[in-house]
Amino acid sequence: MPIDPTQRYDPDNIFAKILRGEIPCTKVYEDDWALAFEDINPQAAVHTLVIPKGAYVSWDDFSARASDAEIGGFVRAVGEVARAKGLVEPGYRLLANVGEHGGQEVAHLHVHIFGGQPLGPMIAR
Repeated sequence: MPIDPTQRYDPDNIFAKILRGEIPCTKVYEDDWALAFEDINPQAAVHTLVIPKGAYVSWDDFSARASDAEIGGFVRAVGEVARAKGLVEPGYRLLANVGEHGGQEVAHLHVHIFGGQPLGPMIAR
């Protein structure tokens, strides 16, 4: 069910549980700012999720409240993962859903990295 990006952060959301090690994941990257892991229901040949370690509901929440260091660290982590996966050439897609209309299902900021195949148009026509 899509979420409201203005809602309070729920420390029991699935990504918070992954960060605490309560739920396992196939980790591909971790640093002080972010954790990246394989999506359990991949929608492309490569489908990796990158989440910040801080308690942020959405991109909107993160961009408004995160420190410069958190923002820089998270954005760099997304780039590190894409490069490590060999996606820079021929290309990849980043997706961060926000709120109900954006289709956000987990109330913890997460960026999807899709690649490894031609992805087609950005939005179905």
